[in-house]
Amino acid sequence: MNERLEFLRTVKPFDKLPEEVLTTVADLLVEVRHTKDALIYQQEVTKMKGVDIIVEGEYETFFYDNAHNKRLVEHHGKGHCFGGISILLNRKKSLRTAIVKKGTMVYFLPRKEFKGLCQANDEFFHFFIAEYGKRMQNEDFAHFAKRPASFDESFIASDQLYSRKIESIESRDIISCSTSTPAFEAARLMGTHKLSCLFIRDEANTIVGYVTDITLRDKIIAELGDPTQPVGDIMDKPIVSISPQAYVHEAILMMFRTKTRYLLVEDGRQYKGFISRNKLLSEQAQSPLVFIQSVKLALSVDELKLKWERVPQIVTQLLSRGVNSEIVNDVITTISDTIAVKVIEGVIDEIGQPPAKFVFMVLGSEGRKEQTLKTDQDNAIIYEDKANEHRELVREYFLKFAAMVSERLDYVGFSYCTGGFMASNPKWTHSLSHWKRNYISWMQESLPETVIKFSTFFDCRLIFGEQSIMDELKDFLDGELQKPMEKLFFHMAKNALQYEPPLTFFKNIKTITIGAHEVFDIKKAMTPIVDLVRVYSLKHRIFKVNTGERIKALKEIGVFKESEYMELMQCYYFLMGMRLKKQASQIIQDKVSPDNYIDPNALTKIERVTLKEIFRIIGNFQAKIKMEFTNSLF
Repeated sequence: MNERLEFLRTVKPFDKLPEEVLTTVADLLVEVRHTKDALIYQQEVTKMKGVDIIVEGEYETFFYDNAHNKRLVEHHGKGHCFGGISILLNRKKSLRTAIVKKGTMVYFLPRKEFKGLCQANDEFFHFFIAEYGKRMQNEDFAHFAKRPASFDESFIASDQLYSRKIESIESRDIISCSTSTPAFEAARLMGTHKLSCLFIRDEANTIVGYVTDITLRDKIIAELGDPTQPVGDIMDKPIVSISPQAYVHEAILMMFRTKTRYLLVEDGRQYKGFISRNKLLSEQAQSPLVFIQSVKLALSVDELKLKWERVPQIVTQLLSRGVNSEIVNDVITTISDTIAVKVIEGVIDEIGQPPAKFVFMVLGSEGRKEQTLKTDQDNAIIYEDKANEHRELVREYFLKFAAMVSERLDYVGFSYCTGGFMASNPKWTHSLSHWKRNYISWMQESLPETVIKFSTFFDCRLIFGEQSIMDELKDFLDGELQKPMEKLFFHMAKNALQYEPPLTFFKNIKTITIGAHEVFDIKKAMTPIVDLVRVYSLKHRIFKVNTGERIKALKEIGVFKESEYMELMQCYYFLMGMRLKKQASQIIQDKVSPDNYIDPNALTKIERVTLKEIFRIIGNFQAKIKMEFTNSLF
């Protein structure tokens, strides 16, 4: 008895119990011994009769995936309490599988007594809730812990698409010819090998392009062209490659963005084969990504509108499968980009080809590839500098073009920006030289209002037009940022500190009153992460646009430690997932326009505890940036 009591005093959270309660608990414990390699609990099968407190020996715990592979393997030794989370939060069924790794002795506490301790002692109960909240920030743990009832089906669908790598898909051998090969010989070669794609090599034997059935149809047959002309004159570009270690969803999204139908598989700077878009899509016949192809085939603005209205269902489907919200963002952004490009192409077909090379770029959250279901237009146009006599003509075209694009995007479902950050606003459609002057003035003035503009326009990304124009702008900014910019960074840091995590002095979630509900704004809660990561990216001249990509790049150069990297990524995408889930529910179930307000009372205890931990972490990062960029702790 005394031995058990002394042991319990060293075990969390039993060490928080009053002495008289602990004495009673010690009397209730049952000594149980397990032999090595015994399977004692099975995930989602074993009904927990109580909790085990390991006295000696070791448990190995893990999740089984659909292929019966062990996931998230952990080892627990003396003092570990197993089963509490399962009883409280998983309908009394074991959340994980547990195997004994060596001769093990445990103290067993019956379920009834354990639940009685939780009801009588808040600190004891909170220990298990907080532990689960921390674990749920791990996306892999959350995937298994939150799996839906039809787990087998949903896991197969999500795991194969979002965990399957290119190396698992058979690629075709590369058949090629030289740039001087006549078109008719290339067609004959394609027929012999039963190929729809033939790659083209230059004199250095480097692959520089490709021809397809469509190339020959459009550029030879339809134009009554010369079948003896060299394929180098008609080949398609650019060549796009991908690593065999890349994921299938990355390959599909890359194809949609680059408009290529073929990817070369590149391993160690050598091309090992190629994969077609049809091959990838046929491998993923049930994937929501197939939907993107249907968007590309839309024939009218009305059809595009209907496509956008289906996106909330796709988001709900992905989130319910446990797919990471970072990937969900990527899918939303790709659909949005595809719609915008279709609108742009439609306007050009209607009013004629532009009189100058240009870039249509998106800004803000869309520029960062972090678009949600509550979205408006943030875009701008940069066109090449033209001679004086053409300037007015060029400007007139692009202002008309921008107005038509903006009007159609609004009709589809991307509402007008209330702040006016749209290409249809004459302030944001200009020549490249004018844009350079804009950036210089924002950086040099470094006033709070200009810093906001600079932040918005730093988060920019091309979705249509000449990449060379965007490259020149980025090179220009890279040069400017090598100059002393302390004032700019100071005001950007101040902006990042403007929104404080919604926690009260007593570490409860701080709310505001909207209608009849007490809520907090989850977009504002996420803003400090976006802002502080942007400041560090500017300081270190990192031109990644996505917050997650920026965090990874900053970790790689040593700005963030591994632990800081993990915390920021998990916090940001946990909040993003909660935000997307709420917005999709408002659209589908409530039939109302989505917003960014979350009612803490509508969340589970686990979600509330997780949020508090996230807000604490954000506060710590704000303190770091405050000291580093403003030289102040207050």
